Amino acid sequence: MFDSFPTGAPQRMDRRTYHADLGRFYTSGISFLNKLERGQHFAERGFASWEAFATGDWSRALSLADESREEYAEELRRAGQLGVRHRRLRVVEFPVTPYVQWELFVLRVRVDVGDDIKILDARSITNIERRRPVPEAVVLGNAVVYEVVYDDDGNPDGANRYTDRDLIQEVNSGFDALYARGEDFRAFFEREVEPLPPPDVARSGSGAPCAPS
Repeated sequence: MFDSFPTGAPQRMDRRTYHADLGRFYTSGISFLNKLERGQHFAERGFASWEAFATGDWSRALSLADESREEYAEELRRAGQLGVRHRRLRVVEFPVTPYVQWELFVLRVRVDVGDDIKILDARSITNIERRRPVPEAVVLGNAVVYEVVYDDDGNPDGANRYTDRDLIQEVNSGFDALYARGEDFRAFFEREVEPLPPPDVARSGSGAPCAPS
């Protein structure tokens, strides 16, 4: 599963070029977007909720996350108008990292407005990840796969773009298989995340010195 990545021939894109390219493909008539998230330590500098989280203001971070509700709803309305179905699969390690704990509260807002998100326990895919983690990938239909790239501090650093049809088919098949094994977001969130105390950002090293996603 995802074995073609090491031997693929991607086009490296910086962050601005990646976003422009993704936007072009997104409006080109694709029917779905699949997003696989694997990393456990990222940053979202410039996103007010993350900034509050990074400084240890947990209650404000959650309040600001909720303020994005209409923005996320509009995103889904636009997807519906274009005929694009969104699916996201979030891999979670245990113990849950401060970043992922925060992100799952943000994703809960997305789920509330209709986003299709599942959770996959990282312990359930150790057999798949014997040689390497599953990729951070965004797939736009059968047209393109982006392997999202981050620097050592978790800052977004563009993407590797793949357009080989066999590789795209392999990634979509792998995503479908893992998505079928994923757990309902609300069930996971209520059991594993909601009872957690606010994260100790300073002690964990996941605060402001880290950076965007």
